[in-house]
Amino acid sequence: MQETPNHTLDYVGILRRRKTAMLLVAGTLFAIGAAVAFLLPAVYRSTATILIEEQEIPPEMVRSTITSFADERMQVISQQIMTRAILMGLVDKYGLYAKKRRHETSEDILERMRKDIKLNPVTADVTDRRSGSRISATIAFTLSYDGENPAATQKVASELVSLYLDENLKNRRNKAAETSSFLSDASIKLSQDLAAIETKVAEFKEKNIGRLPELSQLNMQLRDRTDSELMALDQKLVSLEERKIYLQAELAKIEPNSASGGVAGEPTLGPVARLRFLKVRYATQSGVYSPDHPDMVRMRQEIEGLQRVVGKNGSGDGKIGAQMVKLQADLAAALQKYSSSHPDVVRLKKAILALEESGKDAINEDKLTLASDSAPDNPLYLTFQAQLHSVTNELEGQNKLRKNLIEKLESYERRLLETPQVEREYLDLARAHDNALVKYKEIREKELEAQVAQELEKDRKGERFSLIEPPEYPEKPHSPNRLAILLLSFVLALGGALGFASVQESLDDTIRDAKMLSAKVAAPVLATIPYTENIREKARNTLKKRARLAASLAILVGGAIIIHIYFMPLDVLWYVLARKLTWV
Repeated sequence: MQETPNHTLDYVGILRRRKTAMLLVAGTLFAIGAAVAFLLPAVYRSTATILIEEQEIPPEMVRSTITSFADERMQVISQQIMTRAILMGLVDKYGLYAKKRRHETSEDILERMRKDIKLNPVTADVTDRRSGSRISATIAFTLSYDGENPAATQKVASELVSLYLDENLKNRRNKAAETSSFLSDASIKLSQDLAAIETKVAEFKEKNIGRLPELSQLNMQLRDRTDSELMALDQKLVSLEERKIYLQAELAKIEPNSASGGVAGEPTLGPVARLRFLKVRYATQSGVYSPDHPDMVRMRQEIEGLQRVVGKNGSGDGKIGAQMVKLQADLAAALQKYSSSHPDVVRLKKAILALEESGKDAINEDKLTLASDSAPDNPLYLTFQAQLHSVTNELEGQNKLRKNLIEKLESYERRLLETPQVEREYLDLARAHDNALVKYKEIREKELEAQVAQELEKDRKGERFSLIEPPEYPEKPHSPNRLAILLLSFVLALGGALGFASVQESLDDTIRDAKMLSAKVAAPVLATIPYTENIREKARNTLKKRARLAASLAILVGGAIIIHIYFMPLDVLWYVLARKLTWV
């Protein structure tokens, strides 16, 4: 039956053979770790806690112009504080990194200090006011500084806290002032644009006075009223024309130099006056009787006889005068039935004008004949003559007034025709004015809100940083963790020793027992002779044991001293262990 190999005995044998090398490797590694643990300088950390407080006045009443989040502002403030001038000022003020400054550049010192300053936000789950959902928000942050001197570390941390608080306050005030200034400049610019548009509107109204769209209804009313006035004036002119014709007819009946009356109510007239009277009467009666009527024939014969008497036959004044009188009588009769714009009235007026042009010579001769007569002294004649003069003057005045009314009517109609085009241009200006006014009002409202927000920041009523825990004096080093380094060194030393023994054993070809010899020569071992130590070997082994014991005692004493100096006094440690053992 084959014997089962015992690997445990092999491992124990290896440990016995390699114990010296393993102790050297383990001791060396542990010594190096211990040296690192106790030679590293102590680093102290002073930490402050800053709370982010919301603004005191509700945002619904006064809205802040600072829209960035607190953590964003902290990053911005960090970039502003972590400048070369500020950090080097702190280094020089408190004498930081004195040993490192002897052989390192200023850039290395700045980089080291930036690493020693730590800013960590403190978050919490809060309820969003807008959505009502739970979100993670930054409610505070911690500011720490790591240094080799506890007192200097606390002072630097305190100064950094002051810088952060002051910089935050200054940034908020500057942003509020910049917002207010920007809106103020925009308000001034929009006000100038609005004033320019209002000037254009005023110039446009002045240029197009009377043609503006809002005056369209007034222009229509004025046009209708002017048209009514013109119609009334036309009726008055018709009446005056009738009055003038009547007076002319009456003057034709009266002898200027005779005031006596004739038979059957007809006055006794001279040849010229009688001729005029007959012409007018003939014209008047021609609208009643036919030309073949006996009275009409008689009057026509008498007119022709009188024309021969006064010497007007050759000039044709008889025909012209009779025709003129007939046309005037027809015009008077037509004006009694129709308006001045009726086609018959217009035709008669044109015929009278044409007859007046053709009979100017005859009228001039008639005037000379009349002028050769003596001045009229008949009171009735003078009365009718004065009335005729008054009517003539009034006709001239009314005709001028009619001309003015026609011009006004044409002006109102022209305004109404031009109003649509003016309205298009006016609406463009009005629309631009309304848009500019709306923008100006919006910017003005925002400007007022920004001014209130600026006052909010000046009075420190907005969101602010409050120091709730000032930097403490660090009584214990924050790093390095010497115990952890020692434990890690021990683990590394043990692992290194085992690894070294394994490697050394794998490289050793020495035959140490019967099994190794049997495996080497491929033949069974018949017998084994145990190894017998001599006196010298026994003495050497005893010396080694004493050396190991002394080394162990030295390690124990050294460890106790280290614990007493760097961690805890031995009496306190004994008391703590006693209490724990008692509790157990």
